[in-house]
Order: sequence, then structure tokens, then C-alpha cells
Amino acid sequence: MAATRLELNMIRLLSRCEALAAERRDPEEWRLEKYVSALEDMLRELKKQSSKPAPELLNEYSRKVDFLKGLLEAEKMSSSTEKALANQFLAPGRTPTTTKERTPATKTVHLQTKARCTDKMRSELLGTVCFGATASLLLFDRLSFVTFGGCLASDEKQSAVELDAVLQHHQDVQEKLAEEMLSLARSLKNNTLAAQNVIKQDNQTLSHSLRMADQNFEKLKDESDRLEQHAKKSVNWLLWIMLIVVCFIFISMILFIRIFPKLK
Repeated sequence: MAATRLELNMIRLLSRCEALAAERRDPEEWRLEKYVSALEDMLRELKKQSSKPAPELLNEYSRKVDFLKGLLEAEKMSSSTEKALANQFLAPGRTPTTTKERTPATKTVHLQTKARCTDKMRSELLGTVCFGATASLLLFDRLSFVTFGGCLASDEKQSAVELDAVLQHHQDVQEKLAEEMLSLARSLKNNTLAAQNVIKQDNQTLSHSLRMADQNFEKLKDESDRLEQHAKKSVNWLLWIMLIVVCFIFISMILFIRIFPKLK
């Protein structure tokens, strides 16, 4: 079904919001918050329309709008730890918003935001002081504890390199998960088709058995009727034969008595 004008406008605004969320914004930036509020209104109107999109697509729109809303709420928190925890529990979209995207923009924004929070926490904890010992940092993207030795300087170039590494790692993990899910889906499809074929064959065998049982029942009924008729006919003939024999004997006795009179 073709997308309505409201849906197209919502997709454009959603793409613009994702682009704004990916940028480094000033604390006084107000556009993204207004855009997200407008997205919520559009989503409510879209759900009320008679020609609304499929339920899966509506759920995806709601997921992305909730992600942007949660991202704004996390940015308003004062503590870096609270921001990192809030970002950790955000759920980005699963599919790209536009056809130009390779991966969903909300996932990229999610990874960038977590990397920024991690970098800010590291700056607050360590700063530019050289401790001459190892320090453990907890990365909220489920990475292991990473040991840094020597002097840790939080310069912009190092942060960019680390961000690229985190993004590449997550992209590799996502591609691996996608391949595994695709393999599981294929296996499930093959098993479903095999089970369907087995059930179909069983149904055909059962139908054939039922037809054969009906035919055998009809034949058995016919043979029973014939046997009953044959039994009745046999009894009738035997009865007539016995009557004839009795009559013959009776007549013979009378003739014998007449032919050979009683001796005096």
C-alpha cells in the first residue's frame, strides 16, 4: 500500500531528527525537542487514519520516536553516570528510516551517545593526570574492562579513533547476529516445510485408509445380505424336500396296507 502524505512527512521529519541527534548540539538547542513533539503528534494522527501502515511499521515508528524522546530525557540529566545508564537502556530502531541508510540511524546515534558518555566519564574520573598505573573503565556497551597504562590524555583525535572502533565493533556484531538470525530463519523455514510435507502425506494416507475402510464396509454389507438370502433359500428347499419325503412315505404306507391286506 502506498504511503500517505502524513506518513511521508513523518518519515522526512524523523530522518531530520535522527540527523540532528547524531550531531553535537549546544545545551540551548531547542529544535530537536520541538521536532520530537511534532513526531509524537504525527504518530498519533497516523494511528487514527483508516489507511494506516502495517502494525509492524507503526511499531517501528513508535520505537524510533520513543528512542529520540528517551535520548532527550537522558541529555537533561546532570550526572554523566545517570546519562550513561539511561542511554544503555534505550532501544533504537531495527530498520533504516530511508533507503539511503545502510544501518538504522538510531543505532548509530545510540552508539555515538554511549561513546560520548563513556569519554566524558573517563575525563571526569582521570582527566589529563599521569598516574603511572593501570585504570579500569566500565564501557556501557557491554565491552570488557579495558586496562590503560601510562598517561591517559583525552584529546579529540583519540576519542574519534575509539568511537570508530566501537562503531565498527558493533557493526560487526550486528552483521554476525543478522547472519545467525537469517540462518535460523532458513532452518526454521526448512523444518516447517518438511513438517508440512509430512503432515500432508499423513493426511493423504489417512484419507486413503478411510476410503478403503468405507469400501470394505460396503462390500462386507453386500456379502452379508447375500449370505443371509442364501441361507434363507437353503432352509426353504430343505423344508420342501422333507415335506415331499414325508408325503411319499405316507402314501407308500397306505398303498402297502391296501396291497397286502391283514392276515386272518
